[in-house]
Amino acid sequence: MDSIRMLQTAVVLFAIAAAGGLVMAGVRFAGKRNPPTALAMLHGLLGAAGLTLVLYAACTNGIPRTAQWGLALLLAAAAGGAWLNLAFHWKQRPLPGALVVGHALLAVAGFGLLLVAAFA
Repeated sequence: MDSIRMLQTAVVLFAIAAAGGLVMAGVRFAGKRNPPTALAMLHGLLGAAGLTLVLYAACTNGIPRTAQWGLALLLAAAAGGAWLNLAFHWKQRPLPGALVVGHALLAVAGFGLLLVAAFA
């Protein structure tokens, strides 16, 4: 499989993860409570699968510079998401809205760059 096909597959995985992220953000901001744990785990699993695929493409075939920047932003978003999960969700503390928005902004920016690299 060539790197562009891997990037396109990762984009699909990230799009599904993003849909779950939107649902979770809606739950968090509408009800002032944390989203269901199963949804958070699925969101993280799909995001990690997409990241793994992009990292594999970068290490084996190489990826365009735009995708490299997207990967960097998505790695930062993943680190923030893991921290949100472990420091707040896992301990059943309310997720801070500003951190949720920051996580989302990093992920959207990285996703956009990856989308451009995969389909340009």
